[in-house]
Amino acid sequence: MRKVLIAEDNAVNRELLRELLETRGYTVLEACDGQEALDMIDQARPDILLLDIGMPVLDGFAVVRKIRENPHLAKLPVVAVTAYAMQDDREKILNSKFDGYLSKPINPRSLMEELDRLLSQRDDRHAPNRSNGGQVDGKARAAGNGE
Repeated sequence: MRKVLIAEDNAVNRELLRELLETRGYTVLEACDGQEALDMIDQARPDILLLDIGMPVLDGFAVVRKIRENPHLAKLPVVAVTAYAMQDDREKILNSKFDGYLSKPINPRSLMEELDRLLSQRDDRHAPNRSNGGQVDGKARAAGNGE
């Protein structure tokens, strides 16, 4: 079963994401701030991280930067989940080493499509004799997705 870590300071948003994910068979872990998310990633080794941008202690940008600097965590797929919904915001987020972007309020279909896309890329990267080139295409696709 796939493990998803939700890092979100708003309890209502965490609950909505948890319900959407659990009804689709995911195991869900939750963190209320950026530092708690980093601690949980190191211990629980989730398959993917859904990361709010505006959080206390460490914001989403600081968390993703620390993840990418750590060779043991650097390949973890990280999706920004944010109320920052302008095109410039999307580009800034994707250029900050996030693998995907979802704007709030969350569209359940977009959430599942993004999880499927990133988790299948992760599977492809771990499969023997496969190319790692799909990640760039996926980021470009996410940047152009207007949902």
